[in-house]
Amino acid sequence: MEVLAGVVEWFADPANWSGTDGVPNRVFQHVWYSVVATVLALIIALPLGLTVGHTGRGGALAINLSNIGRSVPSFGIIILAFLLAGFGFTPALVALTALAIPPIVTNSYVGVRAVDPEVRDSAEGMGLTGWQVLRDVEVPVAMPLIMAGVRTSAVQVVSTATLAAFVGLGGLGRYIFDGLQTQNLPEVIAGAILVAGLAVLTELGLSRVQKTVVPKGLQASHQQTAVHAQVQSASG
Repeated sequence: MEVLAGVVEWFADPANWSGTDGVPNRVFQHVWYSVVATVLALIIALPLGLTVGHTGRGGALAINLSNIGRSVPSFGIIILAFLLAGFGFTPALVALTALAIPPIVTNSYVGVRAVDPEVRDSAEGMGLTGWQVLRDVEVPVAMPLIMAGVRTSAVQVVSTATLAAFVGLGGLGRYIFDGLQTQNLPEVIAGAILVAGLAVLTELGLSRVQKTVVPKGLQASHQQTAVHAQVQSASG
């Protein structure tokens, strides 16, 4: 009960809601790290997954490399990047981007490969080029799975961005890191609550975006394919 009371007191303290160490600024920093890493992962992973899915070549290699990326601990990547680049944004960005890439590659690849071959053949029969088939047919049909991969990546990045504090950056991880350093358990728990809350908001927000940009029919038709993507990713 004392710990719970300490957490409530921490949230009620106005000093924790103002200045550079205040919650609003730490949330902004955390969101900034997460957005940059997720966007960079999209720039790298989406073209790769779509291209491999469209051509059908190198799919197994791409999925296996993605699964290897999943298995490497983010903290280990941060430490390695820290040894190479020192303190700062670079080690955290490398680790968070590496964490975000695999779900996007896997889901975009599986989503494109799941397009009915007859639909693809019909589009080509109408004179569409390979690029046009990808842009106008395969990507729209694969969009539910692509968005699911983006959601997974974004939530993982938000949850893991706490590690940025270990290389001298800010974000909500500072409360956890500093609390551990000073043995301030209420501050550690408060930081964990804030991170969890931000991850939930990220999931809800991107779910709303997905429902907005993806027609209901496509969402329903891709539920089974999404399960297949998760199984393939786990077993690859």
